[in-house]
Amino acid sequence: MSQDNPMTITVAHSPDSDDAFMHYGLSAHKVEAGNLEFRHVLRDIETLNRTASGGEYEVTALSIHAYARLTDKYALLNHGGSMGEPGQSGYGPRLVSRNPLSPDEARKVKIAIPGKLTSAYLVLKLWEPNCETVEVPFDQILPMVVSGEVEAGLLIHEGQLTFGDSGTHMTLDFGQWWGEQTGGLPLPLGGNAIRRDLDPELQKRVSHLLRESIAYSLDHRDEALDFAMQFARGLETDRDRANEFVGMYVNQRTLDYGEEGRRSIRLFLERGFEAGVLPTKPDIEFVN
Repeated sequence: MSQDNPMTITVAHSPDSDDAFMHYGLSAHKVEAGNLEFRHVLRDIETLNRTASGGEYEVTALSIHAYARLTDKYALLNHGGSMGEPGQSGYGPRLVSRNPLSPDEARKVKIAIPGKLTSAYLVLKLWEPNCETVEVPFDQILPMVVSGEVEAGLLIHEGQLTFGDSGTHMTLDFGQWWGEQTGGLPLPLGGNAIRRDLDPELQKRVSHLLRESIAYSLDHRDEALDFAMQFARGLETDRDRANEFVGMYVNQRTLDYGEEGRRSIRLFLERGFEAGVLPTKPDIEFVN
């Protein structure tokens, strides 16, 4: 490659304010990328989970659950992950219901989920292996709970903060539940993965630039939040709440999982395998 012959790297991620925030540095050309050009493709996370098996994108956001089934094609980057601090209130995913339900009552009702490859589904099955579920686009779950079409729903993204506005009730915050089960480990939900067939030096260079993009946004928070607000579904006019949501998912752990974060990912997927949700025990690789 040369400056006159640039290489395009496609980065696929969700059209959410947290992903927009972390990729702002590159998408707004605030980070010097040399002869690499970054093309951003926006898809909901379950679509990315299902299409990643074809290896179309050099870099893709994935649910950690889905990544466990794609280790032959992708390696996890050490940054870009969605992972809350241990004990962080509201990190979720959150199980909500139209009428107040205890956790034991919720085990017996049909639960709308945002996809069977999401990490939200995996942690739900760790909590209750025999729960009855129905797959629904993530942004339709809360309206279905409100209307009574389903009794309970598993919320991801901004709905975790806005569900109370619709009069629904929280039954369980799975971020808190996972922390209680593991002695305070953060719950790993999503990560960025890079194709294994790329040259190792190119992998490292792409990884470095993506990390620099996250660092730029954290160092220029107001500027990056201005950009991310256009993707803040339901929070477009509530800057404080949008900032809270971004902070839940883009923080120091997003720059680097750290040893605790990597240990939590391995444990999460090991338990998924032991519970029979994952067909094989995944071989997890991180790219520095």
